[in-house]
Amino acid sequence: MSTLTKDQLQELKSALLEQRDNLQRHFESNMEDGVPTQSLKDSTGELSSYDNHPADAGTETFERSRDLAVDDTLTDEFNQVIDALERMEKGTYGTCVTCGQDIPFERLQAIPYTAYCIDDTPNRELSNDRPVEEQVMTMPPSGAGEVRQRNAGKFDHAEAWEAVEDYGTSHSPATAAKREVRDYDENM
Repeated sequence: MSTLTKDQLQELKSALLEQRDNLQRHFESNMEDGVPTQSLKDSTGELSSYDNHPADAGTETFERSRDLAVDDTLTDEFNQVIDALERMEKGTYGTCVTCGQDIPFERLQAIPYTAYCIDDTPNRELSNDRPVEEQVMTMPPSGAGEVRQRNAGKFDHAEAWEAVEDYGTSHSPATAAKREVRDYDENM
């Protein structure tokens, strides 16, 4: 049995009920039987899903997949809120389901649907899976980039043009304004 007072329980129950109602409104307005209420064509406002701009369809597909991921997260949160309200009815709310210790009121205020104390919270670490590309990539040779770093800032715009001009310009003897030009240097 939790050591929460009746006022604390009432405050937390109000927070849970409000959160449940907000989540229900979200799902009622955006979903019908777990499926988005609008098709991709309807949500974009286009007359046709065939479009002159394929990137637009890609953007809309990305946005739709992001919305579905958010809905999955909110569904999980909704289920946790329902479970917390059930624990409240059973009289087990406020105690950790793993160790049976009381969950501090401050933690319950922050996350009213939690079923765990801080020590027993399931790990939600990100996967340690590295991209498959890293398995085939080779390390750059030692010293790579050192010359570039050593010479950083030493090649200004004026010198850049002079260096490039040595290799020629877009002016050729064929396009020279003067007639009978035989050399690139005569073109100027």
